[in-house]
Amino acid sequence: MPSQPTPTPAPANQPAPRCRPEQVGLLGLDVDGVLTDGSIFIGAAGEETKRFHVTDGFGLRLCARVGLPVAVITGRSSTSLLHRLADLGVPHVIQGSRDKGASLAEMTKRTGVPADRICFVGDDWPDLPVLARVGYPVAVANASEEVRKLAVMTTSHSGGSGAVREVIEHLLRARGDYEKLLNFYS
Repeated sequence: MPSQPTPTPAPANQPAPRCRPEQVGLLGLDVDGVLTDGSIFIGAAGEETKRFHVTDGFGLRLCARVGLPVAVITGRSSTSLLHRLADLGVPHVIQGSRDKGASLAEMTKRTGVPADRICFVGDDWPDLPVLARVGYPVAVANASEEVRKLAVMTTSHSGGSGAVREVIEHLLRARGDYEKLLNFYS
């Protein structure tokens, strides 16, 4: 992936993160508007498909290589999402969440990672309860203003256009894993 622009730091009036990026023990993601551009395609038979960015997928594979678990909390349910996440080896998935704050509590129990050691990437109002509780809240570039206000980092890429990869590279650099992984592919 070519050199990426530097993520936009949170405004000075934002609260400090509850953990540093190198302390993150789990990467949590919303789907629509984060892993996708928010488009939903409905086929003639009513089947739903989504468009995913390949660099985000490769980034999720990099997380697996360094032992950084990934979890998804999404308000929608989609078979296409389950296929994509299975292909990428993402085991922790909560679909159809009507209360993402409660889903976060469930995810912390499942994974054993406390909320203050989670980085969560969101884009819209349903993500606010999660972003308010996690240690390292992140907004994609095209997130709602309310989400960006809670974020300690706003990506330079929009959701579905490499924003997740940008966050992953940020975390990998902080953990000291970025160069090791890059050297593996060099």
